[in-house]
Amino acid sequence: MPDYNAEDVRNLALVGHAGSGKTTLVEALLAATGVIPAPGSVTRGTTVCDFDPLEKELQHSLDTSITSFNTAGKHINLIDTPGYPDFLGRSIAVLPAVETAALVINAQAGIEPMSIRLMKAADNRNLCRLIIVNQIDAPDLDLATLTAQIRETFGAECLPINLPADGGRRVIDCFFQPSGEGADFSSVDEAHSQIIDQVVEVDEDLMALYLEQGQELQPEQLHDPFEVALRETHLIPICYVSAQTGAGIPELLEILVRLMPNPSEGNPPLFLKGEGADMAPASVAPDPALHAIAHVFKIVNDPYRGKLGIFRIHQGRINVGSQLLIGDARKPFKVNHLYRLHGAEQIEVSEGVPGDILAVSRVDDIHFDAVLHDSHDEDHFHLSSLECPVPLFGLAINTTKRGDEQKLTDALHKLESEDPCFHIEHNASANETIVRGLGELHLKVILRRLSEQFHVDVETHPPSIPYRETILGKAEGHHRHKKQTGGAGQFGEVYLRVEPNERGAGFAFIDAVVGGVIPGNFIPSIEKGVRQVLDEGAIAGYPLQDLKVTVYDGKFHPVDSKDIAFATAGRKAFIDAVLKAQPVILEPIVKIRITAQDTAMGDLAGDLSSRRGRINGSETKSRGRILIEGEVPLAELSGYDARLKALTGGEGTYSIELSHYDPVPGNIQKQMTDAYQRAED
Repeated sequence: MPDYNAEDVRNLALVGHAGSGKTTLVEALLAATGVIPAPGSVTRGTTVCDFDPLEKELQHSLDTSITSFNTAGKHINLIDTPGYPDFLGRSIAVLPAVETAALVINAQAGIEPMSIRLMKAADNRNLCRLIIVNQIDAPDLDLATLTAQIRETFGAECLPINLPADGGRRVIDCFFQPSGEGADFSSVDEAHSQIIDQVVEVDEDLMALYLEQGQELQPEQLHDPFEVALRETHLIPICYVSAQTGAGIPELLEILVRLMPNPSEGNPPLFLKGEGADMAPASVAPDPALHAIAHVFKIVNDPYRGKLGIFRIHQGRINVGSQLLIGDARKPFKVNHLYRLHGAEQIEVSEGVPGDILAVSRVDDIHFDAVLHDSHDEDHFHLSSLECPVPLFGLAINTTKRGDEQKLTDALHKLESEDPCFHIEHNASANETIVRGLGELHLKVILRRLSEQFHVDVETHPPSIPYRETILGKAEGHHRHKKQTGGAGQFGEVYLRVEPNERGAGFAFIDAVVGGVIPGNFIPSIEKGVRQVLDEGAIAGYPLQDLKVTVYDGKFHPVDSKDIAFATAGRKAFIDAVLKAQPVILEPIVKIRITAQDTAMGDLAGDLSSRRGRINGSETKSRGRILIEGEVPLAELSGYDARLKALTGGEGTYSIELSHYDPVPGNIQKQMTDAYQRAED
């Protein structure tokens, strides 16, 4: 049984751009609390959280890692997350497991694109936030300007709770015991007043005491309004550290222990109960006496211990021997082993309380985003869906060795079960198996794991682009299907109309038949025929989207009408209507973010323009770098990684995410439809 309860637990995800020092910060905290004898090194591959061989090789986190420590009577769970844009999905996936997202910023690099995206993701999950400025002892820093940029980017509610001093060699507390001289910018009195003013604004009685009586408030009096301010995003504390030297680490630990929310003080998790339109908010409380409810936020396929399901307990207790249900399953599984994670190490425990982050192994049915519970009262519980980026970067793959196809399929599905932004597709028309991720590095890591962990060697080539079809106008279609082969025949006649739906609204099928001209039992068959065309396409072989189909008339035969007849009639009537309704091919347009030296701006702009792209804006960053934001058709990015390296001397990086779909230019559409027609012929 743990020697702490839910009120003693603190859960934090360390998020931030690659190179901000998150893993080194974890090492400093573990060493300061006696969990490890001395901090490990990323460059030497001796850290607790970067334990994967590929992480050691690349000297960057590629996946989330979990550890914990006890200090001052509190149990602190830390989740170290990767900072590359290619692994954004893995970072976002852990946010439902914590009350606090701690954004780590490299004081030299400043605010980078991933920092902004991760803070937005934390805001979407309604998490409390903390900003940690790391590497404050680096040379030639302007921390006052960086702090102003943080407040400009993330809001005026971002306020220093301590200040760096003596060139970043130490940190001065501005909240608990506000005294000291030598701050590198601002002053202790000013920072103390700003943060106290911000906290008391959420408590009218305390504000009156503070303003009218001029009383000095103690940290104990400020604790509850401080938690309210965090929950309401009325306050985002900024603290300063050097993970390398340990400056600011004791002050950070005090903040974690005394000010960061426990499971009952953070915003409650966004649970829902029911399915589809019947889903409604559900209440979950960190009470150990209630039914157990936990959420699986990470899956690991361990070659020695099988599938590992890592979960956060939101309600009740989970013990070794507990019988747990997965989602709305009817049959429970028994918890034979329960683990606390310390990087690669799995430490057996006997029980978990609300707020705990634990793992179970060898449960085949467990899956990412599953809700575990011990009572059928919590059947059909879900956590609100994650807003993960759409994986667009793709490769078509096949095995180099005949007979490995099933082995490849099994390995890909295991990898897909671990990563919310790794998807597998099968393009039937091109007979391609396509893997999609968030970038070149993402898929490079996947391919390395296929080879090294699953012993499957593959060859790759560029995949087909995920084009779509839609219509711009309204039209009507008609088809009479009549087939007589001796004996009972086939008959079905369908009239329907098509019209555009709102972009992104998908497909709508409307039954407007009156008078029984088509019996109701044949309407689903008509819809089935229409949906066949939706999948196969009408003009170029790509799925149709964003349109409405209304069946309004037809005829049937009391003997010859059959489901297959109306499915065929519906399919051909739909094609007839689509061909009259200004059909267009849509191509995916992606937002692209390019980071490079500012001297390459002209070449990058010209290259993007040649790819039918446009620049929406640019921003000068520190150390002579520039961030370019624009839009470009995904089809034009084939080979872009090599081109970017050539234009920037190997220093440029980029990331993409889906923006929207736009019609392809007319000449390209004609080429595509002509090629499709020749193939059909």
